[in-house]
Amino acid sequence: MRNDPRDLPATDDGLTRFFGGSPLSVLLRLVLMSILVGVVLAAIGLDPWNILVSIRLLFQRIWDLGFDAISGMWRYFLLGAVIVIPIWLLSRLFGAPRGR
Repeated sequence: MRNDPRDLPATDDGLTRFFGGSPLSVLLRLVLMSILVGVVLAAIGLDPWNILVSIRLLFQRIWDLGFDAISGMWRYFLLGAVIVIPIWLLSRLFGAPRGR
């Protein structure tokens, strides 16, 4: 078989062994992963220059979002109840009596 990895001489380079592969390819993968993770962290609002404040603000926004969601559901409940409760009440008052 041609170009079989078992036929190639084993590399005993310490740098390659330390990086876990070719240093250039490992560096390229690290750069691409750093950009990807940076985009995700920027999307959730983290700032690399002031990371501790950014983390605190992130948790505060999540906390506030939870209570804003409850407030929003309360408003939807009231809006729907304005329609549903009177219709239910009218259907109970004017509905046909049911015998047992």
